[in-house]
Amino acid sequence: MVQHRPHTTVVLAMSADGKIADFRRSPARFGSKADKAHLEKQIAASDATLFGAGTLRAYGTTLTVSHPTLLQNRTKAGKSTQPVHIVITQSGNLNPEIHFFQQPVPRWLLTTTAGASFWRGRSEFEQILVFETPQGKIDLLATLQHLALLHITRLVILGGGELVASMLELDLIDELWLTVCPLILAGATAPTPAESTGFPANLAPRLELLEVNQVDQEVFLHYRLQRPAS
Repeated sequence: MVQHRPHTTVVLAMSADGKIADFRRSPARFGSKADKAHLEKQIAASDATLFGAGTLRAYGTTLTVSHPTLLQNRTKAGKSTQPVHIVITQSGNLNPEIHFFQQPVPRWLLTTTAGASFWRGRSEFEQILVFETPQGKIDLLATLQHLALLHITRLVILGGGELVASMLELDLIDELWLTVCPLILAGATAPTPAESTGFPANLAPRLELLEVNQVDQEVFLHYRLQRPAS
């Protein structure tokens, strides 16, 4: 049964060997201007973005909508100029001095009871969401169901790989946009789009290829998660 939750789309750039960052986990700045424009378009079409604390620590910022046409389209649709940017972190361990906290975007925090303690009563986050499993982990399904109640219908997932893998394991991903960039990063510890212990081949999530676009040396792959017909 399909749970009432936002439509979710993962948007990631990766090397030709499937790495989303190098072995140092440096910020992945190997995508082209076309890839950045593609990412901005996906963010502009969303009501909210969701990304892990590791992704935020690597970049220190989030991507805002700046293209005039995209801003105009959001305004015409009755939306705010920027979607909500939601950081997910078990520990709540974030540096309040990073540039992200000066960017003109609505900021929400998704964390645990312990992770929320430092941020309560402060101004950095407009909302602090706490949904925990009995084991004290963040309850992703309950979170997404709550977001739907707040009229967030389209959610873009910006990484990292652990978040994507966790959502795949819970069948909470609907689509993926993967940009294949023309370089080889290698590295046994370099992160991939889905970081977990892995799926047995017979239980692996299956994808349906919807679209393939080539722009110069990059390839944009659009997939939909296959699900049994209801």
